[in-house]
Amino acid sequence: MQSSVMLKKAVKILSLITVLWVTSLLTIAKEYKLDTKMPFVERDQSYEDALDKLRRKYDNGSTDFRAWQILPFTNTGLTEYQKNNIIKGFDYPPGVDGRPVVLENNLRFYIRREIHKGWRDHAFNKFVSDLIPVNRTLLDPRDPWCKEQNYSTDLPKATVIICFFDEAWSTLVRTITSVFTRSPPELLDQIILVDDHSTMPHLKKQLDDYVRNTSKITLLRATEREGIIRARLMPMKYVKTPVVVYLDSHCECAQGWLEPLLDRIKHNHNAVVSPVLDHIHETTFQYIAQELDDLRLGGFNWDLRFSWIGVPQEVLDKRTNPAAPIATPTISGGLFAINKDYFKKLGYYDEEFEIWGAENLELSFKTWMCGGTLEIIPCSHVGHLFRKRIPYEQTQKTLKRNYVRLAEVWLDDYAKYYYERIGNDKGDYGNLSSRIELRKSLNCKPFKWYLDNVYPQIEMPDKYVASGQIYSVGNSGLCLDACISLEHYQEAVKILPCHFEGGNQFWTYTSHGEIRRDHLCLDYLFNTITLFFCRNTATQIWLYNEKVNKKLFYY
Repeated sequence: MQSSVMLKKAVKILSLITVLWVTSLLTIAKEYKLDTKMPFVERDQSYEDALDKLRRKYDNGSTDFRAWQILPFTNTGLTEYQKNNIIKGFDYPPGVDGRPVVLENNLRFYIRREIHKGWRDHAFNKFVSDLIPVNRTLLDPRDPWCKEQNYSTDLPKATVIICFFDEAWSTLVRTITSVFTRSPPELLDQIILVDDHSTMPHLKKQLDDYVRNTSKITLLRATEREGIIRARLMPMKYVKTPVVVYLDSHCECAQGWLEPLLDRIKHNHNAVVSPVLDHIHETTFQYIAQELDDLRLGGFNWDLRFSWIGVPQEVLDKRTNPAAPIATPTISGGLFAINKDYFKKLGYYDEEFEIWGAENLELSFKTWMCGGTLEIIPCSHVGHLFRKRIPYEQTQKTLKRNYVRLAEVWLDDYAKYYYERIGNDKGDYGNLSSRIELRKSLNCKPFKWYLDNVYPQIEMPDKYVASGQIYSVGNSGLCLDACISLEHYQEAVKILPCHFEGGNQFWTYTSHGEIRRDHLCLDYLFNTITLFFCRNTATQIWLYNEKVNKKLFYY
């Protein structure tokens, strides 16, 4: 009797499991019929109904809905419904007017995997970039004064050169699209794309087809890896316009970006001009415009690295219009416009520079020292995706070679300040005779003139009390190491084996008790010794007592 009851219960349970299993299979079959991938959110209403509502909402023309339909999202392997439901506070289309695209927290594994792959390959959130239309709208970041300018009707025409290596499809095409849609067609002769021997499949046939179906665009391909410096020189023989404009392959040009650059060069052929570089957030792709009251100029430090600096107060006091062109000691190098003949006169770039690094400072120094001017044009805005790392290889050896070549040709006696930071080991930097002869033929001014007249704000190392390595009293083979890259500040310093090559182990000690790495100071914060921006506080004062075991003491 008992066994009969148990058998009946077992049959019931088995029947229930069978029903649930069949129901699940039917549900899966239904969902796959609706879509190629299982959705992971509940459908409150059909996607088609939601899309109809959005169509009616934007029928008033406030957003170019039809243009968005023509230039859709990059293929992410997701349905439109899934795209909408992984974005917090969904705008239509995503990223409209430069707004951020923030993803939900509870993303499925395969989406998180794609996001991780994008960061690994490109050093930005490629997944979010692919969600945003390549022709998204941007708010006009210009000052009202800029919009009222009446530029000459005979501005010189320009050729835009965009070099790339393994760039993401959506960022590359968004750069190209922004140039086409926000440049007067009568001023844009063509865009020349230079592929520096990319390896990614989407930059092969897919790019060939895109170029073939797009007017005013030329594609050049390097047969081997040249590096950004030599790649920029490849298309010069194809440039037929008076002005050449260089852009990186992950930019967005804002409304009215081109005319102010061309106008400045029209009135001064020796002017090398750069737009204001707005920030495109690497995670959300928010377009963050640079405010005129916080305008940044280009500088450099004695590691010969480019740095952003504020506008000196004495310069601000003399400016009658905050949107007027402003002189800058250096430019970042990725985005600028120059008269083609003047570029040739300056000797283009040092063709023995490898990959990237030092080319922007070389152009900056010789422009100022050899009769030109270097300016930022606040009426011209271009958004730039600043990556925290370069997603391709560049060895410290090749970087140092570039910097030594720069120092030997242009820095005169001031090159010693760079050499002491690399342990005075110049290495093999090649033949410089042609570059030295170029400087002589152009009758360029000395580097001291540049420092006195163009960049008097730079900190001079000879003002420091001491400089060099800081080694451990307990173990002289260990040194204080900054452990920072060019992009990462506010990180804890470490004690590492001394390498006697300067770099992150080169420090300066000021008369105020600061231990500095250029604009960063050794700081004692939250029980940690770290680097922070110098700010004249007690936590950044360190005392050195030569009589007491030559030790450093925290104040």
